[in-house]
Amino acid sequence: MSILSKILGKIFPSFKTTEPATATAEAVPAVPDSASAAVPVTPAAMTTVDVEALLDGMARQNTQPLNWKSSIVDLMKLLGLDSSLTERKSLATELGYQQDMADSAAMNVWLHRQVMNKLAANGGKVPADLRD
Repeated sequence: MSILSKILGKIFPSFKTTEPATATAEAVPAVPDSASAAVPVTPAAMTTVDVEALLDGMARQNTQPLNWKSSIVDLMKLLGLDSSLTERKSLATELGYQQDMADSAAMNVWLHRQVMNKLAANGGKVPADLRD
């Protein structure tokens, strides 16, 4: 399952992809309708989700202070996903990042913006200042 699919699945409870399931080398629990990162994500019909309200609520319940509105690392942590540099580089590759991945600060800013754009494009109500 692609990292973006994991993020969308955490935000949109009804999220499913139309991609075929593929086997991976690592041990990952089977998830219906999961997919590899090489195939574009196509969501099934979803209802609109107020992303800001949802994530703010999750942040209030979290024991760590996480600034999901500006940090891709904090956003991934809030969603219970691996936020390591390796995972962020994989997400950057998946989303088509063309700059130097050694500049992780610039990559992280770009990633956060792209994820917010993807959430909005897939039915999320995302504040305008968090997307392009």
